[in-house]
Amino acid sequence: MTASKIIHRLLANLKRRASQIGSTLSKPIEDSVRLLLGRQPAKEPPEVFELLTFGAGGHIPTQSLDKTGALLEPEDIERDGPRDR
Repeated sequence: MTASKIIHRLLANLKRRASQIGSTLSKPIEDSVRLLLGRQPAKEPPEVFELLTFGAGGHIPTQSLDKTGALLEPEDIERDGPRDR
């Protein structure tokens, strides 16, 4: 295979890849060079999401989040009944 055929084949593959990702031809070339040099291509920023909350304020003053056992105990009692001591 001649160098010319290799170049044409590479260029065709690069054009196909650019079309698949909806970018210019320079993007897959830049990504390939970065990979060759040992650096990862720049990633798209993560999608922004909205945290949905319910109720007002969100703070439960009677509950301490430092003691998860105290938070789980009422649910356990409701589900399993009172614990014999």
